[in-house]
Amino acid sequence: MIITRRWFPLLVCLLVSLASFTERALGDRPNIVLVMADDQGWGDMAYYGHPVLKTPNFDKAAAAGLRFDQFYAAAPVCSPTRASVMTGRHPNRMGVFKWGYPMRPQEVTIAEALKSAGYATAHFGKWHLGSVRRKSPANPGRNGFDQWLSAPNFYDNDPVLSQLGKAVQQRGESSIVAADAALAWMKRQVTGDTPFFAVVWFGSPHGPHRAVEADRALYDDQPKNKQHFYGEITGMDRAFGKIRDGLQQLGVRDNTILWYCSDNGALPRVGSTGGLRGNKGKVYEGGLKVPAILEWPAEIKSHRKINTRCNTCDIYPTLLELAEVKVDRQPVLDGVSLADVIDGQQTVRKRGMGFWDFPIGGISTPSAKWMAELLKAQQAGGDLEPHPSSQQAAKLPDPPYSESAFPGHAAWIAGDWKLHRIENKQGGKVTWELYDLAKDRGETSNLLDKQPQRAAAMTKQLEEWLASVSRSLNGKDYAQ
Repeated sequence: MIITRRWFPLLVCLLVSLASFTERALGDRPNIVLVMADDQGWGDMAYYGHPVLKTPNFDKAAAAGLRFDQFYAAAPVCSPTRASVMTGRHPNRMGVFKWGYPMRPQEVTIAEALKSAGYATAHFGKWHLGSVRRKSPANPGRNGFDQWLSAPNFYDNDPVLSQLGKAVQQRGESSIVAADAALAWMKRQVTGDTPFFAVVWFGSPHGPHRAVEADRALYDDQPKNKQHFYGEITGMDRAFGKIRDGLQQLGVRDNTILWYCSDNGALPRVGSTGGLRGNKGKVYEGGLKVPAILEWPAEIKSHRKINTRCNTCDIYPTLLELAEVKVDRQPVLDGVSLADVIDGQQTVRKRGMGFWDFPIGGISTPSAKWMAELLKAQQAGGDLEPHPSSQQAAKLPDPPYSESAFPGHAAWIAGDWKLHRIENKQGGKVTWELYDLAKDRGETSNLLDKQPQRAAAMTKQLEEWLASVSRSLNGKDYAQ
């Protein structure tokens, strides 16, 4: 059961009915728009000094609102991070280990929570948390979205997208397609008193890179492989600017939370980590740190750079607090509310952050192929079943996973310190690394032997967290 967290004063005017009070309270709540890139690294922004990229709209937003300079994706690849945004939980808790894994229907999503509190909800663009076919138990509609125009994975220009399960051919630059659809939906919502929640997840700059000519041409002097990569980011920047300007034109920008980030760190060869170690797929900083910007003009009156370490798990609890929504019997959260960070009252994170890259392959989800097949089948009067992985999305592991063995690469960040736990798949040997990120952002100097007490304390915190994640993975949260 999901209930609002509005506190009723004891002395309420007798002339105001409970119904009108609730209606006015609902109307006062902020609209929320979450925008996410697909594979944009921390350094892939002009405002971080990239020598080539042109991102004027991102630059304006970063200079006007909150610029999160220490923001992390919950995972170093796409689907898991998206699950963290939806639930506030580390993706391994629900078995979203890598790309293509569906999110369990048992999870409570931010869309479900806000919808139950009166919000209109919609998703546009990349989903990648399950099949977007009609009968899928893991499509956006089954996860709290009233409206959706979605792709099963990244999508390119002129995409075929699923509108409530119906394949529809779209025309235009990929990010603009999602932005235009979102703005058209928002325009319909602002005619009433209901606040809206829109998720706009671009398919760029995921490879293969295919920028439209006008965006590519801005980078004619660059190597061929980078021209289209940079062009896709500029196309994404134009789409973000269109959303930003559109909110102004609709008259709702002041009371709309517009939150932007990427889903993982930089791509190798073409992307920029800003000098951090590693890249997409790695638990080092270059695979996890991403650009992030938040604007809310009604509450954020001036620009600030936020150096508090935050991550995508924090989005869920933050939005619930700002929207005054409480989830009864909430499963374990990994995220913390950033409401006090946003209003400037807090600069230190309330608790540590855990990361765990489980050693397992992803599930292939060829969006263009699948959507073309769905379009053909529906044009012929038929339909297609969801992918088997989505049909079994609610199934719990049998046999259960070990709750004392933690294969793969995990890490724990407490303040400015980061502890790595790397378990070898073959022999189960564990190696440890400890870095002071304040002095060593490139994670080059292992201080494990020089900080034995700190390492011991962080080891205990990390392994307790890993055991908790394993219990959730086995479904023990749902039995409570």
